[in-house]
Amino acid sequence: MGLVHLPDELLIESYFKAVELKLSKEFILLIEKEIQRRSLSHKIKKSV
Repeated sequence: MGLVHLPDELLIESYFKAVELKLSKEFILLIEKEIQRRSLSHKIKKSV
């Protein structure tokens, strides 16, 4: 299956939860790659 079938909003939520829970960097990178593939990177950029 993979991340391809995950709705965009759930993918974004999963990213933030993975970071919050300090899950493995490999897992977070996997989510980030899928976010980039979907052109959703702007949704995870931190506002300064």
